[in-house]
Amino acid sequence: MKPIIIINFKTYKSGKDVLKLAKYIEKFDRNTIVGVPATNIKEVSSKTKLKVYAEHVDAFSPGRNTGFILPEEIKKDGAVGTFLNHSEHKLNFKILKKSVLICKKVKLKTAVFASSLHEAKKISKLRPDFLIYEPPELVAGKVSVSSAKPEIIKKMSNSLKRNFLVGAGVHNKRDVDAALKLGASGFAVSSSVVLAKNPEKKLEEIFK
Repeated sequence: MKPIIIINFKTYKSGKDVLKLAKYIEKFDRNTIVGVPATNIKEVSSKTKLKVYAEHVDAFSPGRNTGFILPEEIKKDGAVGTFLNHSEHKLNFKILKKSVLICKKVKLKTAVFASSLHEAKKISKLRPDFLIYEPPELVAGKVSVSSAKPEIIKKMSNSLKRNFLVGAGVHNKRDVDAALKLGASGFAVSSSVVLAKNPEKKLEEIFK
């Protein structure tokens, strides 16, 4: 089975550069999940065939809530899902649970990040669509999760009894192959692709 690929744009790109990168990714594989800034969701979802996710939503329903990103609104803009609990935007577990429930109610998929095996087991009970193990100390680094934490990936494969993805420091095919052999079913990447001078070439290097 082909591994699931998630690419998190973060705020590395803005304006026209977001759609430009999305177009490169679409050429490589239109089944790729991309997390883009909320202001770019409508454009990317309407001008590509990619699976567009918000990088975060807040656990609120429409009403007196100033400055929050509502699940209903990003869905209207064309998003099919959202990231939750990224290490750069951690949530209290009570809030995370409420967020997942609201997203399920509005039929928005969830890709939830976990920073440890313990947290992954806890999050797994919420039944998110995707569970992503990403140790925060390796995020945006040069060392891959499959190199630094192979024993955790193996333990997750043996104990979670569900599919999971890994992220942090994925830079080449060797990182991907190692994680797949350890039991991961996909990958979340960011800077290695988003900041690459030639994104198409980098995607080929990592995933072909």
